[in-house]
Amino acid sequence: MFKIMMSIMVASILSMALMIMCTTISKKSTMDREKMSPFECGFDPKSSARMPFSIQFFLIAILFLIFDIEIVIILPSMITLKTSTFMTWSTTMTFFIMILIGGLIHEWKNNMLEWA
Repeated sequence: MFKIMMSIMVASILSMALMIMCTTISKKSTMDREKMSPFECGFDPKSSARMPFSIQFFLIAILFLIFDIEIVIILPSMITLKTSTFMTWSTTMTFFIMILIGGLIHEWKNNMLEWA
């Protein structure tokens, strides 16, 4: 237990020291017009390089990420089927899948899946 606490303290102190050192060493850059504008061979840009990001695309990406993580969690559960009883395993998987289906229904009702 002492080794675990000591390693947590060393890791915390080391990370704090690195963060403090990086903030003191790094110089502040001023955000002037030249640094904020995109470079196009010395000419003024024809259109804005900073287009607004679609929040709908972000929500679809988050939804995709959630279902990716679901697959990562469900696949190793097949291995635990050997070590646990079938009733416990099926109850756990049913509960897990019902939570995910509930989240999908919630997103569907809030029209988060509508692209238009």
